[in-house]
Amino acid sequence: MIRKFWPLTVVALSTALLAACSTTGTSTATASAPAIDNSSLGQAEFRAHKTTYGVVYKLPKDVNDVLDARIYPTLRQDLVRLGLQAEAQTFNIPHVTVVHIHSADPTTPQKMLKALPKPPAPIQLTLKNFYTTEAAKDAGRPWWLDLGIVKTGQGFENMMAYNTVTTAAMAPLRDGPLPRVTGPVYARMAEAGRELVATMGVSGVNVVKDGKELRAHNPHNTLVYSMAPFTPALQASMNQVAAKFNTVLPNGIDTTFRDVSIVELAFAGNVTREIYRVSLVDGSVTDVATGRTIR
Repeated sequence: MIRKFWPLTVVALSTALLAACSTTGTSTATASAPAIDNSSLGQAEFRAHKTTYGVVYKLPKDVNDVLDARIYPTLRQDLVRLGLQAEAQTFNIPHVTVVHIHSADPTTPQKMLKALPKPPAPIQLTLKNFYTTEAAKDAGRPWWLDLGIVKTGQGFENMMAYNTVTTAAMAPLRDGPLPRVTGPVYARMAEAGRELVATMGVSGVNVVKDGKELRAHNPHNTLVYSMAPFTPALQASMNQVAAKFNTVLPNGIDTTFRDVSIVELAFAGNVTREIYRVSLVDGSVTDVATGRTIR
């Protein structure tokens, strides 16, 4: 399967979220932090994958309905035509990532819930622009076909502020770097990316350094996950696919995210299981397996 804003300025919002993280999330995470092993960063091959967990926004039904009707059927045909049968069948719960961490500890989702900073109010945004991307340029794999998010508006700013504090709260719970940013990917990363992987366990996240927020996060929805070699020919073909879809949805898709979830993911970052769902409307938490509301 391929399947009410706070009346705060952006600076005030970031400050409020950082305060929430420092008083609840980070202290909990630090108290139960596992030993972090970065030894795999010096290896030639990818670190063995055990379990990846994440905080994500699941795509709302209105977005999935558009993608299911206008994008996925043609996309599956394109993938099969290009010999990417596995990619056409990869299971994924469509989402936009906040942050991912790797941990072999099965109690990590419960620890993540305890450490989770207070989420923002519902987020209004526009998903727009299909494009291909690699884990690191010229690393060969993994690579993805993504649908981006318009990087303007209060919704986007709130999303970026929440990435900053959630990354700080979740990173201490990792047991080491995400496997997909080790080995050949880490070897091809620029120095800024390597520093994020070593200190946060993943690249592409926002951090505060020397009192300043550094924004490396690029929120997006991924439609294709692949470990096939991203040859120049395949890249050219997939770029044509992306360009075609941009003509299908030239104005993108307007929507509102009303919840955020703690999930389990596969090696490439596709969501395989939703564990907890937290409402952005009233803060209630649902155990997805049982349907029970917890506090």
